[in-house]
Amino acid sequence: MLDGVGRFPSVGTGSQYGLAQPTPVAPAPTPQTAPVRTEPLPSDFGAVLGQMTLEAISTLRSSEQTAVAGVRGQATAQQVVEAVMDAEQTLQTAIAIRDKVVASYLEVSRMAI
Repeated sequence: MLDGVGRFPSVGTGSQYGLAQPTPVAPAPTPQTAPVRTEPLPSDFGAVLGQMTLEAISTLRSSEQTAVAGVRGQATAQQVVEAVMDAEQTLQTAIAIRDKVVASYLEVSRMAI
């Protein structure tokens, strides 16, 4: 409310009005950094594609093993769902890359030499 002069009265800490005092907030945890690769990155497209293929195969095998462990009762439902989602993402990525490679090949084959 305004005082008699048209000014707002000074605002206190809030405790005088029965308001709860804010509690200090702990600093947010810092995100973990991605692991640093120690091996050198491949320098040509074929090597990169080969490495990605091997990683995709590894992910799919791991997901299969987790799914089988879930059927046997050795893995939780959450682990199985996460593994299946990883496998699905890996498969979608592989399909997208394949489609781009095929489209690029068709584009190159249409070029006049």
